Amino acid sequence: MTLAFDGLPPLREVLADHGIDPRKALGQNFLLDLNLTGRIARQAGSLEGRTVIEIGPGPGGLTRALLAHGAAHVIAIEKDPRCRPALEAIGAHYPGRFTLVEGDALEIDPASLTDEPYKIVANLPYNVGTQLLLNWITVPVWPPRWTDLTLMFQKEVAERIVAGADDDHYGRLGVLAGWRTEAEILFDVSREAFTPPPKVTSAIVHVVPRAEPLPVSLEALERVTAAAFGQRRKMLRQSLKPVGGEALLARVGIDPTRRAETLEVAEFVRLANALS
Repeated sequence: MTLAFDGLPPLREVLADHGIDPRKALGQNFLLDLNLTGRIARQAGSLEGRTVIEIGPGPGGLTRALLAHGAAHVIAIEKDPRCRPALEAIGAHYPGRFTLVEGDALEIDPASLTDEPYKIVANLPYNVGTQLLLNWITVPVWPPRWTDLTLMFQKEVAERIVAGADDDHYGRLGVLAGWRTEAEILFDVSREAFTPPPKVTSAIVHVVPRAEPLPVSLEALERVTAAAFGQRRKMLRQSLKPVGGEALLARVGIDPTRRAETLEVAEFVRLANALS
């Protein structure tokens, strides 16, 4: 058996040995290039002494990179029981530094898994990536327990996360992410890097929480953005009719002929505060 840089078998051998084939229903596209997983781990910043939570580790390529780059403890949430033997082998190789949590990441609060501040680093399943991010950036208590997120998304989703006003990708996700965090795309990942190759390019996004986001009710902000972007090509006086229309816009001094994609995050906050 050929061994990789960390003394464990290459990932293709791991998949073959344990009979793990990527399943579309689980949103699985495995990263088998350990050079690439190492690059992602480095982009997460210093891991020395840090707790890292990983979502959907699959056969453990990114898990191995995180541990090899010094993470004190990696807690991996995995829904697919077929991956358990491969992940347990990693835990045995790094005794005391790896914990496997079997379950659905949509139903597990990462903050319940550790008392320490933590990073989240993950190649997120495409089918739940956006919802997971929203779960993490809309927690009721802010700043959150996570210190930063280093996540892989479809590039189109990544562009929506980092988008600002007057960007074609700007929408509800960009407003919510821009309100509470600072996010940037670090680099693209070719579809050929995955097994099986997805139909789209991916991108790594780094997200850091803002210490003091503008004060606003999350519920009100979501109502305003849902209305505004629900009819994004219409003027605000029309799209915002369900939440007050021209009267609401007049209260905060925003031109009713503007469109949703022209408003800065701070202007959406003003609208939401006037609504609530």
